[in-house]
Amino acid sequence: MTKWVLPAIIFLSANSLYAQQPGPLTVEKIMRDPKWIGTSPDNVFWGTDNQTVYFNWNPDKQLADSLYATGIKNNTPVKTAAAERSLITARSEGTYNQDQSLLAYSFQGDIFLLDIKTGKTIRITSTTAPETKPVFSFGGRQVVYQQNRDLFAWDRTTGTTTQLTSFETSSKPPAEKADKDKGNAEERYLKAQQLELMAIIRDKKTKADAATAFNKQYDPKPLRSLYLNDKKLQSVQISPDGRYVTYRLYKAAADARNTIVPEFVTSTGFTTDIRSRDKVGAPQGSFESFLYDRLRDTVLPIVTSNLTGIKDRPDFTKDYPGRDSVVVREVIVNGPYWSEQGTHAIVDIRSQDNKDRWIALLDPTTGQLKTINRQRDEAWIAGPGIGWSMGGSNLGWIDENTCWFQSEASGYSHLYTTQVATGQTKQLTSGAYEVQDAQLSHDKKYFYIITNEIHPGEKQLYRIAVTGGKAEKLTSMQGAHEVSISPDEKWIAYRYSYSNKPWELYLQPNNAGAKPVQITHQAQSEEFRSYPWRDPQVITFTARDNQPVYARLYTPDPAKKNGAAVIFVHGAGYLQNAHKWWSNYFREYMFHNLLTDKGYTVLDVDYRGSAGYGRNWRTGIYRFMGGKDLDDEVDAAKYLAEKLQVDANRIGIYGGSYGGFMTLMAMFTKPGVFASGAALRSVTDWAHYNHGYTSNILNEPFTDSIAYRRSSPIYFADGLKGKLLMCHGMVDTNVHFQDIVRLSQRLIELGKDNWELAVYPVEDHGFTTPSSWTDEYKRILHLFENTLLK
Repeated sequence: MTKWVLPAIIFLSANSLYAQQPGPLTVEKIMRDPKWIGTSPDNVFWGTDNQTVYFNWNPDKQLADSLYATGIKNNTPVKTAAAERSLITARSEGTYNQDQSLLAYSFQGDIFLLDIKTGKTIRITSTTAPETKPVFSFGGRQVVYQQNRDLFAWDRTTGTTTQLTSFETSSKPPAEKADKDKGNAEERYLKAQQLELMAIIRDKKTKADAATAFNKQYDPKPLRSLYLNDKKLQSVQISPDGRYVTYRLYKAAADARNTIVPEFVTSTGFTTDIRSRDKVGAPQGSFESFLYDRLRDTVLPIVTSNLTGIKDRPDFTKDYPGRDSVVVREVIVNGPYWSEQGTHAIVDIRSQDNKDRWIALLDPTTGQLKTINRQRDEAWIAGPGIGWSMGGSNLGWIDENTCWFQSEASGYSHLYTTQVATGQTKQLTSGAYEVQDAQLSHDKKYFYIITNEIHPGEKQLYRIAVTGGKAEKLTSMQGAHEVSISPDEKWIAYRYSYSNKPWELYLQPNNAGAKPVQITHQAQSEEFRSYPWRDPQVITFTARDNQPVYARLYTPDPAKKNGAAVIFVHGAGYLQNAHKWWSNYFREYMFHNLLTDKGYTVLDVDYRGSAGYGRNWRTGIYRFMGGKDLDDEVDAAKYLAEKLQVDANRIGIYGGSYGGFMTLMAMFTKPGVFASGAALRSVTDWAHYNHGYTSNILNEPFTDSIAYRRSSPIYFADGLKGKLLMCHGMVDTNVHFQDIVRLSQRLIELGKDNWELAVYPVEDHGFTTPSSWTDEYKRILHLFENTLLK
């Protein structure tokens, strides 16, 4: 196969890195292992002392990262002792009380309480049963934690532990009839006679009754049994005052069927089966939520059947006349989220078809809900800070009567507040940009937000008052910032990167204009820095519907320009790669440098459906994947030919996962646009992908067959023009090897001969073996060299 070379750097051998003598860099070296680039910090978090920052790092190039620490006074990173790491991590996942003077955490299956000021630790439990998820309740006086299924409370003053719940996996037994008749009439007469005539009998009864009364005062208070009916218990929570316990029950679908993935290369020599995922349209489980009032000793269902629009049918059903049945849609209740004093609680509810989200006020005395915000999307509910059906949303309370949340109501994810008593809603941020993350300050006067207001390809930190107004920009460097704020909010630690500079760790005071201090300097090895990695230009071109499309452009030196071009299609669908930070596609980034050095023009497009551009862009692929998103790639090819002097007959396309699917659709449905394509780990038929992802975009195969038929490459294989390379791992548990096998059979039956398939027997969806990466990209390069340079 054709090889291409760049200036030398290094590659990994066995367990250590070593530099090679000056010489060429081949595809083999690019794909060998990411560690030759350098080492970047990851998983940054603060210690409880407000002085120490912890992060995962590997400057010694060991087999795995270690936990390092640095401080605001001494910036030199120091590796933590192995014995301390699990405790440090446990405390980072703990829960503070209201004034942040105490921290409750779970460590090695027991619960501990740390006094932040004195550093004194109290061990609350010491049992063989695992205890987890400690929170402060009963006005902060007690620490409530979960042991197996049940909640227990430890009183900080008395040291008493009280069991709060008694969940039973079984169903409630039938009520027993009260046994009022202790024996027959004759026996009752004789018993009463003995008590009347015999003093010794009366004395024995008096003593027995007294003993029973004495012992009864020490008996534990009987708990109501909460029956699970053999369902799975989820999300057990307690209110701030300790009165209410809420929980969710999940019942799996009885006839759901999971797929299997055969593994051929095994240590035993026998083929084994890996249990994998469902397929889209598989029967889904159901959820119920309940509220246990400990004061009244009552259990109430949280009633969702009266939610506004709960019976609304999606618009796509208009394409299928005769489907007029109206049903109450299944929902998932997340929360509740209580105000600090427990005055109010809200729940975040999603319909299982993911077309509705309700934020509702929960009345704990009745289990009834009052909708305070409904978000409806005929495509699907998602977006930054909004999450998917099983939680992940940004929302909470500013005060006892004002809640906050994120919504795409304006077309972009922004911050909103609502007065729950009146329902009055206020939008705090606005504009053609996204609030990608939000965190309320401890004094509840400000939000810390990450936005891409400056540019869709940047992430900057701002501070904005909870009443709205102009946001104050806290970070300054061009690129992206992944931020961790100290518990006292005086300092900011963040990972920062730029297009051609991998992630490094920085510290700065929490003030606008503060100078950041770089803590780590190992993200680029000397050998990596020796090559002038390109800073790709982030450009826009105009799509056929007059929308601006963002893309990364790699331009060769004029003297080397060969007139050919390659378009890269990122994966995941909802992902962004035309940005100004270090990409997760670092191998592809380096491959693009290689191609550009050889004279190719390379374009990396954020097509319709990509992240970072708001609701309309995100949902632009609804009911037609391979529609507007593929049009964007075709328009990119047109832009290359018309604006960048690329030969329209010598443009190639490649990508993996969703990018592989797009490559197949391009080669099958857009004849003549692309001379060749490399489709890696591709979805070939969406009816065979998973439910969680696919049903949002295409609904279900049996409810929206139109969407599946026009979105699945296997139906268009007869249109193949140009040269097609397909690569797939045989133990791919995400996009199954079965996908590419079915498409291969289809191509065989159609008599197509301008395609080839490379299989990788030990690889999952993301390759892990350097030799597999190397083989795959050698084949891609060989494809382009032999189809685009002739």
